[in-house]
This record gives sequence, structure tokens and C-alpha cells, in this order.
Amino acid sequence: MGAELLGPGDARADDVVLAWEGEDVVAVRLPQLSESLDHILAAMERRHGMPLAELDRKTKQEAVRLLEARGAFSVRHGVETVAGALGVSRFTVYNYLNRENGTKGA
Repeated sequence: MGAELLGPGDARADDVVLAWEGEDVVAVRLPQLSESLDHILAAMERRHGMPLAELDRKTKQEAVRLLEARGAFSVRHGVETVAGALGVSRFTVYNYLNRENGTKGA
């Protein structure tokens, strides 16, 4: 997801410092969530072996479910970014989300 490993002495307040047996051993600097979305979309394209826009409708719906589970739509402009990657409208992404949320309540 694009995280960076640092020495514990280089950690900032928002980094995650990991300890082993009571001693700080490494710090992890997480990327901004919007950068993570780009990494997630690129990984999905690699996994499918083609641009996401070329996937069939069912696979695009599955991608939206996975992206929702990973918090992609909590990012500012997340729906627009995903819609662009999938080659669909924002309205279509919202329909996929509503369809998924509708089946959860059933």
C-alpha cells in the first residue's frame, strides 16, 4: 500500500512505531489515504491483467465491494477516482454500492 519503513528515531508523531520485546525496532510511515487508493487500483489491475475499465460488469461490482471494504469511498473524491478507473459514471458506482448495501440488509 505504499508504506515507508524508517528507523524509530526518524518517526514523526503520526507514524506507527513497532516494538519487539520492549525495544522500538522500526517505524512505519503510512501514505495518505488518497495515495493508497491509487496503489490499490494499480494492484487490482495487475491482478486482473488488464485495465479495470475492461472488466465485465460483474467483476466491476466485485471490485467496488472490495474497494468499499478497504475504505476507498471515505477518501475525498474516492467515488470519482474509482469511477474513472472502472470507466463508468459516478452514478454507476453509487448503484453498485447501493446494490451491495441492499443485499446486506436482506
